[in-house]
Amino acid sequence: MGKMKFMSQVYMKIGVIGDEDTVTGMLLAGIGAVDGQGKKNFLIVDTKTHQREMEETFHDLTNRKDIAMVLITQKTIRLAVDGYAASGKVVPTILEIPSKEQPYDPRKDAVFQRVAFFYPQAYAMMGMEEKA
Repeated sequence: MGKMKFMSQVYMKIGVIGDEDTVTGMLLAGIGAVDGQGKKNFLIVDTKTHQREMEETFHDLTNRKDIAMVLITQKTIRLAVDGYAASGKVVPTILEIPSKEQPYDPRKDAVFQRVAFFYPQAYAMMGMEEKA
């Protein structure tokens, strides 16, 4: 497998899909971008947002060459994230972050599962039983 070429680090962006508070905080921190065609690197998810719209935005962000990382609130789009994790791609990196409405569940976080694979004591450190 050949090396993947990256755009200049100056142009790499972070995408975010999450609840209003999370996305607003990230936008205030400076990660928001809208290109000349009106494509955004964020999506605010609320009760009116359809699953299909979330999945389309996720696939759009993961296929863009200028996105290095996608932050999502953990409960947002489980199936799309699982499919992406199974694909073996590492760029863009998908990081699941907790939201106010739902506590963080490390068992559903692909990054934590990878850490626990190499460091099994990670489950004990989080106060959980190891997976069998």
